[in-house]
Amino acid sequence: MTSIDAPLTPAVPGTSAASAVPAASTVPAAPQASAAPRASGVPGTPVVPAVAGAPEVPTPPAELHGPVLAWFDRHARDLPWRHPEAGAWGVMVSEFMLQQTPVVRVLPVYEQWLARWPRPADLAADAPGEAVRAWGRLGYPRRALRLHAAAVAITERHGGDVPSDHGQLLALPGIGEYTAAAVASFAYGQRHAVLDTNVRRVFARAASGVQYPPNATTAAERKLARALLPEDEPTAARWAAASMELGALVCTAKNEDCGRCPISGRCAWRLAGKPAHDGPPRRGQTYAGTDRQVRGRLLAVLRESREPVAQAALDTVWDEPVQRARALDGLVADGLVEPLEDGFYRLPVS
Repeated sequence: MTSIDAPLTPAVPGTSAASAVPAASTVPAAPQASAAPRASGVPGTPVVPAVAGAPEVPTPPAELHGPVLAWFDRHARDLPWRHPEAGAWGVMVSEFMLQQTPVVRVLPVYEQWLARWPRPADLAADAPGEAVRAWGRLGYPRRALRLHAAAVAITERHGGDVPSDHGQLLALPGIGEYTAAAVASFAYGQRHAVLDTNVRRVFARAASGVQYPPNATTAAERKLARALLPEDEPTAARWAAASMELGALVCTAKNEDCGRCPISGRCAWRLAGKPAHDGPPRRGQTYAGTDRQVRGRLLAVLRESREPVAQAALDTVWDEPVQRARALDGLVADGLVEPLEDGFYRLPVS
C-alpha cells in the first residue's frame, strides 16, 4: 500500500472482515422494489452515477439496499472476526491476512495469532521476526511486518487500543485507504465506502453494467460507492459487509450465480445481456518458478529454525543460483531477513 492497500488489495474468493456491524434489527425496511431499475427523476431518490465508459444505469440505491441486506441476514458466513468479541484488533488482523488470501487459509492462522497476541501491545512486545514466523504460508509476508509496525504504533500512540477515528487509522504504518475504511466500518459501525475487489465487481455489474471493474480503483468508482451508501451509519456499515459477501459468494469473478443473487432483476449487466469485458486484459497471477516461490522456500527454512541459518542450507532450496541470490537479496531489502556475519541469516529481531 506505499501503504499496504495499493499492491495487496483483497482480490481472491473469500471476504474481508465484515465484522461487528449492527444486527439486522437495526436495518430500516427497504421500500418495495420493482423488478427492474426505475427511470431517473424519481422524487427524493438519488440516481447512481455510472462509472466512466459504462452505460448510464439510473438505479436508485434504496432498491439495492433492502434485498442485499436481507440476503446477508440469511447467508452471511459465521466467521470469527464477525463476532463482537473479536473487537477492533481482531478485525484489523483479519483485514491484513485476507488481502489476496482465501478465508479457508486465513482461519487457522488467524486463530493462532489472536491466541498468541490478543492485543496490539502483545504483538508489539515481540520481535518482528516472530510475526513473520507466525504468518506461516499465508503469502505476501511483508504484511506481517506491517501489522507488527501498526501494533507498535497503536501501543505507542493510542494506549494499545485500535483507534476508531478514520484519520488516525490512516496514519498508522501499513494502513491505506481500504484498510482504514474497513476497520472503521466493520469494527466501529461507521459510514465509509469500503472498496475491495468483491465490492467493486458487484457495483460494476449491478450499477454500471460492465462485467469487471478497472484493474485499479478509480475516482469514478469511489464516487459510485459513496452514492450507494445508505445515509445512516449502522445501515451503511452493514451494507459494506453485505455487498462484500455478495461478491465473495454469489457475484464471483468467474462463476456468477445470478439465480441466487438478490438483485439479479435490477442488475444492469444482466439486463444488458451480460456483455463481455472489453477493457484491458484481466491481470492473472503466477507463482510456479517465480521469485515469489523462491522467497517462500527461503523463508520456510528460516521460519523453521530458531537459530541463524547458514547460507549453505539456504542454497539447497533452489537450484538456479542467480534467481536464488536475487530472491534472498530481496528478502533482506524488504526487512524480512537479517544477514549476519560468516554467511548466516535469521528472521528480524528488531
